[in-house]
Amino acid sequence: MPIEELSFPAGIHLLARWQANDAQAAERLKDIHDATIKGQYDEIFKWPAPQDAVHISGSVDLMTLSMMHYLYGLTSAEFYKGDPERYVRSVLMSLRLLGMPKLYLSWPVYGFTAEALGQAMIYSDKFSPGTDPEITLVNADNWQDVATPDMSTGIPKLLDETLACYARLTGFNPVLHLSAPYSLAADIYGQEPLITALTHEPEFVNRFLDHLVDTVHKPWIDHFFSQFPNGWAELSDASGSPFFIGPKNCKNMAIRSIQRLVDENQWGKRVYIANYRGDHVAQANKRDSPSTRRRNSRRSDPEPVNLAELFELKNSVCQDFVIGLKDDQMPVSYYVERAIKHNIPLFLGIGATQIDRNSIADLEIAKQDIEVVSSEYVEGIKTVARTIAKNGYDLRVPPWPGTVYFEDISSESNFDLIEIIVGTSLKQGAL
Repeated sequence: MPIEELSFPAGIHLLARWQANDAQAAERLKDIHDATIKGQYDEIFKWPAPQDAVHISGSVDLMTLSMMHYLYGLTSAEFYKGDPERYVRSVLMSLRLLGMPKLYLSWPVYGFTAEALGQAMIYSDKFSPGTDPEITLVNADNWQDVATPDMSTGIPKLLDETLACYARLTGFNPVLHLSAPYSLAADIYGQEPLITALTHEPEFVNRFLDHLVDTVHKPWIDHFFSQFPNGWAELSDASGSPFFIGPKNCKNMAIRSIQRLVDENQWGKRVYIANYRGDHVAQANKRDSPSTRRRNSRRSDPEPVNLAELFELKNSVCQDFVIGLKDDQMPVSYYVERAIKHNIPLFLGIGATQIDRNSIADLEIAKQDIEVVSSEYVEGIKTVARTIAKNGYDLRVPPWPGTVYFEDISSESNFDLIEIIVGTSLKQGAL
């Protein structure tokens, strides 16, 4: 049976009514998901994303969790870990209802990667799971005890089953999504102790990260590529971003550890990380007066990392596309120029706070602002796609023409703003 809500923007309107506690909307969503979970709509997940237009996609598992809790009473643990096929189908249906033709699959990557090692977790009824900050897995005395996870059980097995289902339903090559070494270290050692070690024991931090690379990341990614040789491995490293630990620590520790995976393994070119945020911090020294720059340099950072160097570092671990995130706080033109220079597509991120309904003081102004942002994003991505196509880049292969990317959509997102962003991409995105 057809789903009329797959005609944009009917699906977003349905979700907005559900968010407003409309009983008929909830009943309709229940009917759709009953059939989805049974596999009755599997054929719609094979609809290809257009190769001649800007793509739009994003992380929607938080919104899907809230919906599945509301409709079925599923807890966070039941939703994420109870049934891989139900999880994949429900997340993909969320993307289709939102009008997003590019089917990206996400999960609570930081929590899952740490949980696979034995880290204590916090699961609630309807919120994404996370590590327990009061009970860390390792400390300065036993960090070397971290061992390779058993790939035949627990989280590794769950992700194997999840990705196999995703590949079967969509026909796409799957992406294994794990925490990067620095963020994983922060989750199992503690954020504050690791920050302290950055200053006082940087050699220890690098030994710790190398240990995680050798005992966790390399074996896990080896296992993944043995099953999906044409897949990709995506690492996330929010805690290791320049915004949080500074450009120099990001260079010498967080990115350095990932460069090992890229440089030392035959599958290295299929590993990428795209969520380093805070490019603007690399410009701080340029904005200071000469005397302030000299004083800051003597005190804390004798070898500052400038914006150009930071970009090249990020590109070394994300070689197939350029991405600009909301927290980078840089003009779109900067990323357009860099993408054209490197002859690779452009991704631009919509931050969760930009569409958070609880952060909006004036909705009409917010709508006007987000329409301007959306149009600028789409035009920037199109400029890059058209230019690199003339240069001989094949836009038919991943990562495709370029993407407007929602960093997180949840049940607290404003669907009016999402409709504007998706609509702008669909209306103006043709190449």
